[in-house]
This record gives sequence, structure tokens and C-alpha cells, in this order.
Amino acid sequence: MAQNHATKPVVLVAEELAPSALDVLAHDFEVRSVDGADRSQLLPALADVDAVLVRSATKIDAEALAAAPKLKVVARAGVGLDNVDVPAATARGVMVVNAPTSNIVSAAEQAVTLLLATARNTATANASLKKGEWKRSKFTGVEVSDKTVGVVGLGRIGVLFAQRMSAFGVRLIAYDPYVQPARAAQIGVRLVSLEELLAESDFISIHLPKTPETLGLIGEKELRLVKPSVRIINAARGGLVDEQALADAIADGRVAGAGIDVFAKEPCTESPLFAHDSVVVTPHLGASTNEAQDKAGLAVAKSVKLALQGEFVPDAVNVQAGGVVAEDVRPGLPLAEKLGRVFTAIAGGVAQSITVEVRGEIVEYDVSVLQLAALKGVFADVVEESVTFVNAPLLAKERGVDVGITTSTESPEYRNLITVRGVLGDGREVSVSGTLTGPRQVQKLTEIDGFDTDLVPDGHVLFLTYADRPGVVGTLGGTLGDARVNIANMQVARKESGGDALMALTVDSAVGPELLSAIAHAIGASAASVVDLTEV
Repeated sequence: MAQNHATKPVVLVAEELAPSALDVLAHDFEVRSVDGADRSQLLPALADVDAVLVRSATKIDAEALAAAPKLKVVARAGVGLDNVDVPAATARGVMVVNAPTSNIVSAAEQAVTLLLATARNTATANASLKKGEWKRSKFTGVEVSDKTVGVVGLGRIGVLFAQRMSAFGVRLIAYDPYVQPARAAQIGVRLVSLEELLAESDFISIHLPKTPETLGLIGEKELRLVKPSVRIINAARGGLVDEQALADAIADGRVAGAGIDVFAKEPCTESPLFAHDSVVVTPHLGASTNEAQDKAGLAVAKSVKLALQGEFVPDAVNVQAGGVVAEDVRPGLPLAEKLGRVFTAIAGGVAQSITVEVRGEIVEYDVSVLQLAALKGVFADVVEESVTFVNAPLLAKERGVDVGITTSTESPEYRNLITVRGVLGDGREVSVSGTLTGPRQVQKLTEIDGFDTDLVPDGHVLFLTYADRPGVVGTLGGTLGDARVNIANMQVARKESGGDALMALTVDSAVGPELLSAIAHAIGASAASVVDLTEV
């Protein structure tokens, strides 16, 4: 029997989508349109909808979610989710989906475009000729062939960029501590340290996510290691390159040019980089192709259709909202993801193998999703694309990481315990464990790399390993105090007096690479890492 039009689920399209996306929805759903950027129109329109599709202009926050009591799915036709309050959606049982691979080809091609444009002074030559000037000698460029191209970050976009550049007959090197050398060799790339990459490269292209560790990765110090003929490309995330430091290096003749598509603050209409003819700038066009927009719209339309029909949704960002996980397992998902993030921060490099161990009463259910959640956390701060429960295993496979899960009903100390354990390339083993305690299921880190802990993993968390001795806590407190960073919680753990100690602390604001380095130097830390858990 044909479904009555009035009983069809309602899908609200809040921004323009490709016709192919609308075609996917038209038969099975009542499709409505609204100007999502206009809150006075958006909020009333959400009253009886089952799904809403947005791009970047529509903000789906707690207020919008409260205005949509029937809402089941929020779909973002793109990669980022800055305009969607994912925790608020999860709390209301609303699935959030995006299109994590829709723009990867476009982004890689944009980086290639900027590299070629900087090599041949295309933008300035174009502007000059259009002003009626014919100055061939002024715009002499350089060939790309036989040059060394450094790729910072070998995620999907970095790999696509490297594959395309290989056709130009270049030598490819890359820095990515989370990729196995054998995997890099398969695509014709030699892995090196960041310092080696900076010193050897004629062109450098950045393909990293924006995290506390990568923010300002290429700054004043790094720009003093490069060749004066180097050209630097950033079509990944704003803030990875210190724009003022780069402009100064170009002005001083220490860098030949740059191609920049992303900025620390956007929209960006003023930058010290704009003063230099050797810099090609574009207004964040990495995903701005017809194909990428069509792919994004089509992908999320298919996800919405699957979700509203009760099927498994591959690109669900918060799979626990989809109702496919046992009720007793769901609280462990954010904990497992945090354990994965902490594991990556502590390891500081690629793991050859990762095992998720689950112990206790919870194993009477299917806990395989906890492995996915842990992997999602492991790669969240490693790759530039969005990590979902579905693509996380693929990311592990692409990096040559063996992944497994073990379960046991025996858990002597805790009702349930989740451990993420991995072996690194140098043979070192790293482990992170956590549990949920009390009727409110409070998350606790119970073990970090062999040290017993009792810390709630929230906010910005620092981990410092150092030789146990008096005065360290005072020195640390003073360093953070001078930087106006407030300590929310702190714990010191040790295995024996006078041996190594681990300090784990949560702070109220972000700790950047420079401050982390200063802290490590001040207390003589043998290892220092920071992880941002504010959005998990």
C-alpha cells in the first residue's frame, strides 16, 4: 500500500543542496525548505521535523534541538561539525551525520593548485597582465620536477596530494608519527622527522588536523630550518602555520613564497601575508567545487534515508544516538573514545598494534562498538578528516596498525574496565585504562602507562613523566600560574620513591606547544603531552 503523504517523515532542508540529494529524499519523505541562517524562520520550522539537513550557515545548537521534539537526525553536508552541538544532540538521542570524505579530492587538488601557482607566480602575473603590463622577466618561476616535496601529515588528503605530486617527477618525503614506514613506502614516500622535512624540502604542504599539538606547528623556530627557496602550502586548517612568522620569513628572504587557503581567523580580509606578491591566497576554497558539494549533499541525504528507515548509518558521528548499541554499553562509548585520545597523546607516535581489552559484567553484551569508539579516539587528533565509528578501522588499516579486542568476565578491582593497549614501533608498550563509577557512571582514568591513577578525564589534560623529587609540583604550579592557566585537578602517581613519577592534571584552558615545552623544561620531564577532551 502506498504511504499516505501526511504520515511521511518530514525532512527540513535548511540550505541549498544538489538536486541529486533532493531526489534521494523526495519519494519517501516530505521535504520542506527554510532559510536556516534566519533563526526566526528556522526555530518554528523545526517543530515537527524528523531530520534537518544543513551546510555551514545554519547553527543547530541546544536551542534549535529543544525546538525540535521529533528530531531524529541532523545531517551536515560537509566535513566539519562546528555549527552542530554534537554533545547536546547525543544527549537528546539525535543522530548526527556528516560527509567525511566528500571534499578530500577537492582539498588535495587545491593544495596542488596553490603549489603550482606559487612556483610560477601565476596570481601576480595574472594581475599584472590584466593591468596592461607585459613583464615576462619579472615573473620567472621554478620547475617542480626533480624537487623535494615535503608532506606534513599522511592522512587521506595527504596521500591524495602525494599521489598527484608523484606525477610531476618529484622526491616525496613526509612527516607523520602515526604512519608506519612500510605504509608510506607503498605510496612512494620516505618518512622523516619534521626537522629533516623542513631542511630538505623545496615545497612543503601541510595536511593535518587542528589540535593543541599541531596549532602553530610551523612557527618562527621551524621557519629558520628551511631553505630560502622553499614554498609553503597550507590548505588544511588555519593556525597550523604562524601567519606573522611566515610573513616575516618571506620579508627577510628566508622563505620564497607561500600558498594559503586557510587562516587562523576566518573570514580573513587582512593578513601580513597579503603584503607579499610571492604569496597566493584564497578564501578557504578547499571544498568549494561543484563535485565536492554534490558528493556532500548526496552522502548525507543517503544517511538521512537510512536513519529514518531504521538502518545502520555508516557516517553517524555519534553512533550511540542511533539505538544500535545495548543500553548498558552506551555509557562506555565516550570513555573508550577518551581512552583512545589519551593513548595517542601518551604514545606520541605510531602503534604497530592496538588491543582494546574489556573486562567485567558488560561483556555479556556485544561490546565490539567499544573497539570502534577507542579507535575513533586514537585517530581523532591524528588525521585531518572527520573520524567516525565506520572509517576508524580503515584509518588503522591504512596506517598498518593491527587492531584487536579481547573480553573477560573477570575484573577483580572494578565492575567494568576498559583498557587500550598498544605496542609502538620501538617495541615500547603503552596502556591506558578507565572505568565508570557510581550511579552517575562517572568516568575515571584508572591507569596510565603502568601508573595507577584516579582522575576524571575532562577538559584539557596534561601528562608529565619525570624523576620523582621534591619541588616539582611547586615549579609546575608557578609556570602555569605565570601563563594564567588554572589547575582544576591534579594527581601524582609513582611506582617507587625516587623513580619515575607521572603527574596528570586537568586545567581550565588550552595549553599550546610552547607552554607545554616550557613546562617540560622547567620540571625536567622525560615525556610531556596534552590532550583536549572538551568535546568528547
